[in-house]
Amino acid sequence: MDILVKDVSHTFNQAGLQSEVLKALTCQFSASDITALVGPSGSGKSTFLSLIGSLDRPTSGQIDYDGQDITKWKNRQLSKFRAQEIGFVFQQFQLLPALTVKENLLVPLLKQKTDFNKKDRIAEILEKVALTAKQDALPAQLSGGQQQRVAIARALINRPRWILADEPTGNLDSVNGEMIFQLLLDLHQEEQCGILFVTHDLALAERADRILFMQDGQIVEDRRKQTVRSV
Repeated sequence: MDILVKDVSHTFNQAGLQSEVLKALTCQFSASDITALVGPSGSGKSTFLSLIGSLDRPTSGQIDYDGQDITKWKNRQLSKFRAQEIGFVFQQFQLLPALTVKENLLVPLLKQKTDFNKKDRIAEILEKVALTAKQDALPAQLSGGQQQRVAIARALINRPRWILADEPTGNLDSVNGEMIFQLLLDLHQEEQCGILFVTHDLALAERADRILFMQDGQIVEDRRKQTVRSV
């Protein structure tokens, strides 16, 4: 599933004043790639990611998934689309504190019809992120790196075709950050899902297949690696 962004602009209204955050962005993303979005704070990276994931609608332009413009869909259709096709990973882990690891993974599956056994899928994904032994633990009983692994597992539980990650290593030390990024690389291969992530860490970005550099709401450079990605 490719994503095609056509002339996407986005404007925020603040205290009666309009601020253009994104300016006529046009680009395409392939699920065969890991793509990094980099740029200074305020360049529009997170807003762009939010629009691609249909968490918000652009002021103008269109976003196509396999030729379908999702900006024209109604909220109910978008909600179903996000649940089935997109997995979100955020800098803040956003785990429900009163639920165990296993119960946090079950939340995205509630009220969802699936073609797989939910219990088996939870066990499978916990094994992939090496947290089977922690399935009955509460988030407060986990380290930061473990909590982010739970968040990644939750994002993957529905077998989405895209993972959208906003600063997934931003709250972690270098060791745990490396572990999380390596996990994303592995899951990209195993789960066959596209990955688009925002980062301030240029060392991580350089390990992606493609880097989009953003500044002042525009893409100022689109760099694709010519060599095999280092893992």
